[in-house]
Amino acid sequence: MSLVVLNAGSSSLKFAVFTANGQNRQLTGHIDGVGEAMQLTVKRNGVEEHRPVPAAADHGGAMAAALDILADEIDDQVRGVGHRIVHGGTRFTDPVILTPEVEADLDALSPLAPLHQPHNLAGVQAARRAFPDAIQIGCFDTAFHRTHPWVNDTFALPLEYFDKGVRRYGFHGLSYQWLTRRLGDLSPGGRPQKVILAHLGAGASMCAVRDGRSIGSTMGFSALDGLPMATRCGQIDPGVLLHLMEAEGLDAAALTELLYKQSGLKGLSGLSGDMRVLEASETQEAAQALDYFVFRCRREIGALTGVLEGLDALVFAGGVGENAQSLRKRICSGFQYLGLAIDQDANRAVRDDAARISAADSSVDVWMIPTDEEAVIADAMVELLS
Repeated sequence: MSLVVLNAGSSSLKFAVFTANGQNRQLTGHIDGVGEAMQLTVKRNGVEEHRPVPAAADHGGAMAAALDILADEIDDQVRGVGHRIVHGGTRFTDPVILTPEVEADLDALSPLAPLHQPHNLAGVQAARRAFPDAIQIGCFDTAFHRTHPWVNDTFALPLEYFDKGVRRYGFHGLSYQWLTRRLGDLSPGGRPQKVILAHLGAGASMCAVRDGRSIGSTMGFSALDGLPMATRCGQIDPGVLLHLMEAEGLDAAALTELLYKQSGLKGLSGLSGDMRVLEASETQEAAQALDYFVFRCRREIGALTGVLEGLDALVFAGGVGENAQSLRKRICSGFQYLGLAIDQDANRAVRDDAARISAADSSVDVWMIPTDEEAVIADAMVELLS
């Protein structure tokens, strides 16, 4: 019997097939550029293959393409399908079997994560049609952050709003769960005490982890807050939104479109939200967008170091964090006062495998660790189905 994992992001879809014990990957695949020019890659038995993608370049088309491949490639019965669900609110703090009642509760959270939650839940429905005998299981990005102290979960609004769910939730928790585990395995002295994890991709955030527990995150009530992202604005003065409503006549729908889909690196550059495109561009606007991203990353590292009261390790992950060595170099510059320094040769040389890229005399360990949300979901499925 097999376990299937579906991981739908804002601009990508990853999928994998595991053996029933969750230990061995029989197949992996990913579709990049969802909503633009999709690229599909499948890997089986160590052989990577690029395949054509149907014309429908949206999340529905990506999910249909992935499920077609899975139906063709899986030879035995699918016992369960695990899904990354971005928002679990305060109720869902552990993996759960997805029933119609649970899905209805999760759908009510869609306004808090409009780039993810609807696609996550549409994937559940599509997987149920493709594998009608399989158990559908949800794993939640917000769950890792439920160890936040109250001061990191609240806003300075009347308390009645906190009781109504207006609070910081934090995201990318499945990635942070994996990175925390891997860092403990890789570090010669065991898991460091004070760690900043940087998941940098089309969606980007950082997380302060003390003794393996999340105590702060750059993302808050929604997946808009914190770092600038491919098309999302990141941190913004609420007064700007009031101004746009009053002076520009923008309503809630127009603001949602602006903040989620037309801002971030795409808005700043006027070109693209893809970091590779911006790094290859010679325009001043592209350079300024990169400068702003680096500045905000460095600012958040400083803030989270204060939350942790020190820093033992910094970890880069995500599509940008794992591949953009020049941005890692720029982000790490200027932290000599923390004793942080990277080894330029190690930073340039790192590719697909986890590696420490800090200099020998750095008092802060700096790592590039590829994230693996699919493995976290597979492990959760094994535990829930046992």
